[in-house]
Parts: sequence; C-alpha cells; structure tokens
Amino acid sequence: MVRAASVKVGSAKLVVICVGLLGFALVANFLWVSSSSSSFSKSSSSSSSSHFIVSNTNAAIANHKHDDHDARATSSSVGGEGRVLAAAYADLPAPQLKWQKMAPAPVPRLDGAAIQINDLLFVFAGYGTIDLVHSHVDVYNFTTNTWGESFAMPKEMAHSHLGMVTDGRYIYIVTGQYGPQCRGPTAHTFVLDTKTREWRDMPPLPVPRYAPATQLWRGRLHVMGGSKENRHTPGLEHWSLAVKDGKPLEKEWRSEIPIPRGGPHRSCVVVDDRLYVLGGQEGDFMAKPGSPIFKCSRRLEVVYGDVYMLDNEMKWKTLPSMPKPNSHIEFAWVVVNNSIVISGGTTEKHPVTKKMVLNREVFQFNLNTLKWSVIGQLPFRVKTTLVGFWNGYLYFTSGQRDKGPDDPSPKKVIGEMYRTKLKLNA
Repeated sequence: MVRAASVKVGSAKLVVICVGLLGFALVANFLWVSSSSSSFSKSSSSSSSSHFIVSNTNAAIANHKHDDHDARATSSSVGGEGRVLAAAYADLPAPQLKWQKMAPAPVPRLDGAAIQINDLLFVFAGYGTIDLVHSHVDVYNFTTNTWGESFAMPKEMAHSHLGMVTDGRYIYIVTGQYGPQCRGPTAHTFVLDTKTREWRDMPPLPVPRYAPATQLWRGRLHVMGGSKENRHTPGLEHWSLAVKDGKPLEKEWRSEIPIPRGGPHRSCVVVDDRLYVLGGQEGDFMAKPGSPIFKCSRRLEVVYGDVYMLDNEMKWKTLPSMPKPNSHIEFAWVVVNNSIVISGGTTEKHPVTKKMVLNREVFQFNLNTLKWSVIGQLPFRVKTTLVGFWNGYLYFTSGQRDKGPDDPSPKKVIGEMYRTKLKLNA
C-alpha cells in the first residue's frame, strides 16, 4: 500500500513538471514571435484614448484598418532590435540638413497657431497638456533670435484648432476648439492689430468649425473645410467675408464653392493670386459620450495628400498629390522662391499597430513645375510644427515629436526651436 501510494505521487510530480515545461516553451515562443514581428511596443486596446500624450503614456490609436495597405505593405528593418516598419510608412529618403538648436519657446505647444510678420513670429494658444490649454501669445524675434513679448488672448477666443491668416499687419483668427480635451468648437472670430496689440470682434462664422483652411484672397477672408461641430465629421462648406485694414466690410459671411474634400489640419496658401489647399484628413478624435470632461475618444481617421487650387475660373482644380499622405500641417508651411515648403506632419496609421505615424520630411512643391520633392529631414518626426523663414533660414518650433528613431508614434509635446540654412532653386 505504501509503495502504491508513492508511485501515484511520483506520477503526479512528473505530470506537473511536463506541463510546466510545455507552458514555458509556449511563453518563450510567444515572446520571440512578438519581439520579432511587432513593429513597436504593446498597442492599447482601450475604447477611448487621448490624442495628446505627454511623458510616458502610450500614443493614441485609431480604429481605422487600412486593409489595402496591409496587403501591399513591404516591410523593411528599422534599427537593431528587430523592429519592422512598413515601407509605405517609413521616412522617405532625403538630403541631410544641418539643424541648429535655438532658444526654446516659453511653453510647449500642440495644435497651436503661428503667423509671421516680417522678423516676428506670433505663436498662439495650443495644448500644454491634454487638460491644459494656453490662452496667450508668445513672440519670437528672428533678428535677435530671442523670445520676448507675451500677451493675453480674448477670453472668448478658441485655444486650439484655429484658422488664422495675416495681411501683413492684422491677424484674422477664425473659430476653433474652446478648452482642453475634446471640447466643443466656437464660431467666434477676432482680429489682432499687431502694431497696437488691440483685439476686435468680427462677425461669427455661420457655424463652428475645427481647424478650417483659412486664407486672405482677393480682398476676402476665406474659410473652408475643417471638421463639423462633433469634431469628427468633415465639413465641405466654404465661406468668405470682405475685409480691409482689420475691419469687416460685410455683416455676414458669403457662401462660396465647396471644397472637393473636407476635413481639418491642412495647409492653405495663396501665391500669385492662386489659392492652394494641401493635405489634411477626414475624421478626428471626438468627445466620449457622457464624459463630463469631454474626454477624447479615438475614431476612424483617413489622412490624405490631395492638393487643390482655386484660380480665376473659381473652380477647384486637382494638382499632383504630396509624396505621402500628410496632415496636421496648417501652420507648417512657408513660401520660398515660388515653392511651398512643408515641414513634418502625420501620415496614415501604422498597418500593424494602428498607431499614429509622424512625418519627418521637409517637402517642396515647386509652383513653376508643379512637382513635389523631399528636400530634407527634420531632427525628429513631429506634427503641428509652427514654421517661419527669415534671412535664408527655415525655422520650426513646438508640436508633438516621436518616441525615438525606431518608433514614429507621438509622445512628448515640445517647445523647442530649430533652424537650418535653406537654399532652393526657383
């Protein structure tokens, strides 16, 4: 009896040992596969997430599944840790630019706005963190390369996703998001006299918009596209208002020809009496239903590189698309030698991790040839850059940068300022 009992106990031990070894082998195999096939660190599976990440929190992930890109994606090794980034989402080859680090902005900013007038860069609003928004203007002097004056914005003015343009003295500010997280938009518009630092009200936009394309063209303030009141639905509407010397000449906005494709976060430029709209996206984060703080919740987004032009015929014409889809570039452009130069942005979500992928490229659109080229790279990938050009130097400040050379998803919000000498052929 004693012998029989000892045999049963030994068999039980043997079974436990075998099961343990099998479990260890399965776990080891899973970890090996995960480390060799996953592009980045663990993706979030939460149904709601912030689009704004500071410190060590994970980047927000969109739901959109790019099945067509999954099928055609060609993988290439990035870095020495076996990480893989689909070629369609990798940095495009580009010449090396030598960047010089300048004095940082007084505060970090995401989704802020910037307008250059002569040697001054006026930097407005933006997120400091997802729960903190700025309500002031900082001014950078390109001649002295210093940050100096700072002054308050009107209390009713939006804090992010602004439409903004200048005539050389007056800055026109249109609609945008009021408050942190994913709060609602406002239809308020303002004008700033940059010589006196005085603010004035303007007729409100017919309806609120997030990040609409905004420009002055033929004596009228044009506002088009953006996202509708729910922050996600693309708007196609196009309005204009006659203005002169910082004053509206009309009491109401006039409807214009709708833009062919709606959505926020696009560049809008006027050169030689032609209005250009470049890049952008359809869809954006929305406030989580029932959230008392309007907590941001991920939604489907489609980033595109479409380029449209409006000219004498008042009909939209389609021009060659950007080298890759690009969004979050509303204040990332300058005009140099009859070329539009755009720095950074975001492209389509990664096909495996579904995380946002930031852009590092400096793009040139030559308006003489209507051809795109990649003329350099930024020091790191970054979106919502605020860009200026002075005395041959291309400057950028602020935005949200990547997690590192091997991970193009967003992480830290920055206030850093850089410049590089830029020479372009006409």
